[in-house]
Amino acid sequence: MVAVYSCFELALARADSPAQYLGLLRWLDITAGLQVVTTAAFVWVFFGTGRKWLALLAPGLSCLALVADLMPQPKLVYLQLTGIRKISTFGGATYTVADGVENPWNALFYLGVLLLLVFVADASVTLWRRGAHRRAAVIGGAITFFVLAGGTQAALVDEEIIRTPYLLTFAYLAILVAMGMELSEDVLRATQHASDLRESEQRMSLAVDAAQLGLWSGEIPTERVWTSEQCNRLFGYSPKIELNLANLLARVHPEDRASRARAIEQAVAGTGQYNTEYRVLLPDGTVRWLTSVGRMESDASGKPTRILGVVADITGRRNAESVARELGGRLINAQEAERRRIARDLHDDLSQRLALLSVELEMFGQKPPAQREVIADRMEEFSGVVKHLSSDVHRLAHELHPAKLDQLGLVAAARGFCKEVAATHEIVITFKSHEIPRELPQDVALCLYRITQEALRNVIKHSGASGARVELAAGANGLHLSVTDDGQGFDSSAAATNGALGIVSMRERVRMVQGELTVHSRPGAGTQIEVRVPIPPSA
Repeated sequence: MVAVYSCFELALARADSPAQYLGLLRWLDITAGLQVVTTAAFVWVFFGTGRKWLALLAPGLSCLALVADLMPQPKLVYLQLTGIRKISTFGGATYTVADGVENPWNALFYLGVLLLLVFVADASVTLWRRGAHRRAAVIGGAITFFVLAGGTQAALVDEEIIRTPYLLTFAYLAILVAMGMELSEDVLRATQHASDLRESEQRMSLAVDAAQLGLWSGEIPTERVWTSEQCNRLFGYSPKIELNLANLLARVHPEDRASRARAIEQAVAGTGQYNTEYRVLLPDGTVRWLTSVGRMESDASGKPTRILGVVADITGRRNAESVARELGGRLINAQEAERRRIARDLHDDLSQRLALLSVELEMFGQKPPAQREVIADRMEEFSGVVKHLSSDVHRLAHELHPAKLDQLGLVAAARGFCKEVAATHEIVITFKSHEIPRELPQDVALCLYRITQEALRNVIKHSGASGARVELAAGANGLHLSVTDDGQGFDSSAAATNGALGIVSMRERVRMVQGELTVHSRPGAGTQIEVRVPIPPSA
């Protein structure tokens, strides 16, 4: 635009006739009007500030004034052109100037230029206050100064106060230089940002490779998927192959597809984020455990359009957990074996000692000694034996294997234990059962019985409750045990963090039978322990 204007300005200075002068002046005016429009638009977009009505009014008035140039007569600058003259400079060069009657309509054009100055100054001040001092000073200051200088020189030429050619080209060139300086700074900053971004991407790539993470993103409508090379490896595909959502789902273990789909559905319906673990079945039959974290992206209407995810191989961790479960199970089985041993010892030792005491008492009753001192000594001996027996029974009682569990089943054993605790500690314990099978796997029945024991012991020791409720129920998904009290409760999250021994032991028991344990409690609101354990269909 500046180049076109400079050509018209040079041609106008060399015009040879009034008609040629007016024709060139018309195009010079139109080009100047376009300069006003483009300058206002540049400031509005580049600054992002300013008053919109000024940005529209300034070029609007200048363009409206150009209507005079579209008519045969008069023109914007001159109402009547009386002639042109050649003026010589000191070096002998000449340029053309015009004589005529100025058109009052020309003032409208300069009013638009004046409003442009107001708009640029206002936008520059606002930009300065926002902290962009360099941009406001360099570009805003340059536009304001040189438009004012160029407009003033042009107005003096129109008024024939000075007899020189229009020199707006130099003003526009100065503005372009200022714009170029600032834009070059933006280019340099963009280049630096691009370099920083590449460096950041390299660091991220290094971290992802070190952590052996797989990255993927999928377009839901088209099912197109981008995957990293590591992601392909984790799913058992060639690093260079292009995948889709169906390819990824095909490798998910059939037993885990429902849980994975449910996690994604919950993410869509909730926060848009998901975190799940599942197995993938590789072509060679190997099973690999993956953990997947991701989020959903939606359009303006809330419809999911894209899914982003990160996957990691956790097979080692899962194997370690499996080993830990097995070891924990062995420990618990060893504990149960020890309890059976104690039960046999009670029968073989304490029972015999009691039988012997019974015989001695019977003999003592049939032939009591005559001396009172001997009687007192024998009674003291009997009392000592009874005390020792009582102490041994008290010490071993809580270690006994529950015989009722083997003979009568889980419901009878749990109900009996609840009655014993209620009678001993004067607490109301309600027991309910719903459709519990008579025959249950021994490890499942023992697990639920021990958790009932541990939960009620905690109620007695820690809760200060006046009542508790124990409920056993069977359903399509397995067995459900619930132990609820109205005691003082506790911070369940803190207890989980601190690794409370009672809760840890209960969790270990439940984990051994592939179940789930949940503790609901808060201070002053009681406690509820829930256990869900799957059982084989045969049970």
